[in-house]
Amino acid sequence: MPPDYMQLYAQLGRLLQTPPDTSTYQALQQPEALQWLGRGHALVSQVGVGAGFDAISYSQAVKGLSTSAWPTRCTEIFAILFRAMGHCEIYLPATAAGAFIPVGNSFDAYVALAKILQDARTDVMIVDPYLDEAVLTEFASSMQEGVMLRLLADEASHKASLIPAAAKWSAQYGTTRPLAVRLSMPKTLHDRAIFVDGGKAWTLTQSLKDFAKRSPAEIVRADDTAALKVAAYEAIWGMSKVAA
Repeated sequence: MPPDYMQLYAQLGRLLQTPPDTSTYQALQQPEALQWLGRGHALVSQVGVGAGFDAISYSQAVKGLSTSAWPTRCTEIFAILFRAMGHCEIYLPATAAGAFIPVGNSFDAYVALAKILQDARTDVMIVDPYLDEAVLTEFASSMQEGVMLRLLADEASHKASLIPAAAKWSAQYGTTRPLAVRLSMPKTLHDRAIFVDGGKAWTLTQSLKDFAKRSPAEIVRADDTAALKVAAYEAIWGMSKVAA
């Protein structure tokens, strides 16, 4: 059975965003550092054909951490992990490659989400219980003019800044960039998702207001369940309260 490259890609990305203290030799001997190094070896070993020699190199580099060459060996370990992640990305579908958004990298988050929004031709629905003004100030302008933007948030959990921002958006753009906002019954929304043109679906691991700012984030295209997700959230949209 071939490796699950999508899962390995995400796991490697998370590992690289939570590195141990590498400032001293002593820090690398602490339990948390040793555990991190062990997870790295397990992941590199699973990447498979094309990266098999890296598993051996990784083991040798870890052994070298107990010598005076530990700074060089530490650099080698990170290089191997990044190489393994790049190897996984080769095997991902085009829509999934680059889907892991590193922590704190708000520009890469913007670029990744902008690519999804730019593809829309008629309609985008963004589902997020905790929406605030960021969906409009940071992301919505990526869409083409004339594309309908629908925002579906939780009546109890959305942020107070959302509705005023939506009113200002509609006042400025009118039908050039049409916008509709609805609020669902509390606890109705269980996903953070983007639906494009009624057929394409992506799920997000974080709310847009925090996306990739505090912890690793991912965008995953839901090919197999897209139709079901679209239908489910269209039904919720139809039953939700019009807010703007």
